[in-house]
Amino acid sequence: MAQGLLQQLDNSNVGKFHLKAWIISGMGFFTDAYDLFIIGTVVTLLPLAGWNHLTTAYVSLISSVSLLASVIGAFTFGRLLDALGRSRVYGFELMLLIIGAIGSAFLVPVNGVIYLLIWRFILGLGIGGDYAGSSTIMAEFSNAKNRGQLIGMVFSMQGFGLVFGPIMALLMIRYIPDMDLVWRLLLMIGAIPAAIVLYGRRTIGETPRYSINVSGDVSSAKKVIERISGNSRITTAPDEVITEKISWKEMFTERQFLMTLIGTAGAWFALDWAFYGNSIMSHQMLSAIVPAYIGGVAKVQITTLYSLIIFAVSALPGYWVATFTVDRIGRKPLQILGFSMMAISYLVLGLLKFIYADSYIVWFMIIYGLSYFFTEFGPNVTTFIYSPEMFPTALRGMGSGLSSAGGKLGAFIGTALNVVIFAAFGENNLFLILAGISLLGALLTLFFLPETSGRTLEDISGERDFKRSVGSGSRK
Repeated sequence: MAQGLLQQLDNSNVGKFHLKAWIISGMGFFTDAYDLFIIGTVVTLLPLAGWNHLTTAYVSLISSVSLLASVIGAFTFGRLLDALGRSRVYGFELMLLIIGAIGSAFLVPVNGVIYLLIWRFILGLGIGGDYAGSSTIMAEFSNAKNRGQLIGMVFSMQGFGLVFGPIMALLMIRYIPDMDLVWRLLLMIGAIPAAIVLYGRRTIGETPRYSINVSGDVSSAKKVIERISGNSRITTAPDEVITEKISWKEMFTERQFLMTLIGTAGAWFALDWAFYGNSIMSHQMLSAIVPAYIGGVAKVQITTLYSLIIFAVSALPGYWVATFTVDRIGRKPLQILGFSMMAISYLVLGLLKFIYADSYIVWFMIIYGLSYFFTEFGPNVTTFIYSPEMFPTALRGMGSGLSSAGGKLGAFIGTALNVVIFAAFGENNLFLILAGISLLGALLTLFFLPETSGRTLEDISGERDFKRSVGSGSRK
């Protein structure tokens, strides 16, 4: 029967299909991270490339507009994933991302702030769609035992994108004297990884859970599960198929879904305010420990190098340690631990103002680096894993989309406000605010989110209570 198919999917081993899906999905997140965070370097290069009308407000908007657009993209693509199916939608988000990256690189004149905002907005729509689609698809292809690891592997490609950006920036600044060409090339590079995996996304096929739980297409699901499990002797009983009849409006009217959304979107909101606002502003944050007599290109090189050290030594390992331990440690304790350590790190940086002096550079980098390690070895990975696990198949795309939209809303507000807070109140007060926001994330996790490790998606979401027999008009 149909349930037997999903049991075999949940009990299957990790194989070549999962690795292929990881590459296809993960390269999108490599690109997402590169595109979102490279803008921090770009805005420091624009004045050196002849842009002489950049106010604090413009810098704030350029840094954050993609994040605002990703809120819209996450919700829109999430709804389309549920309404039309995963396979019909997956890949179109990369098309927007490619168009936005190329347009922002080559179709923006000097001082053309509005043009840059428009193209970065288009890019952000694609990034939001990627968050909704990739998490949903990887979750629905995964087995129960390794689901956290497989979803985490997709998201952890973000770590390589974080490191790749500063490396490319340092190389280009070193060998290309024309800063106008440098910032354009930095933005253009974001289109390349997305273009490489676009065909793979358009041909990956429908997930078996959507085929069974929503479409009622057992035959297609059986073929996919045979490919995933390597077992060609799977039997089914199509007459026993039951499909979900859940309206998207129930996301906001059913208490179960609404409380879950508060937990997933709320925790992600807190995380992304701290993480994106901190990372995109890393040049400004790290400039506090650069000697005052250093300026221009040299200052950009130093802050970029500091960012690379932080990302490579602290952030990148954190992603992968979390990915390969989350199924054993559990989502909930890992997320609470990460938020708590972020809060402690930010609190120390906020209270010990003397740590910004040149003589304390090493200590600043250690504590600042710890905040990054526990961001990744914690909520930055687990919020992405949680969102597709918590909602039934018929609402999984929108649930994942709304959860990530909550995160990107936090990222937009954080990136936009952090620039202002930094300029008006100083770096230490900004860190104190980030400490409070991190504590809020820990509390939301504690009270609103369950442990999901090792459980089936149907068990976690309770979706069996929302299934109806084909042709039936009553909820089972």
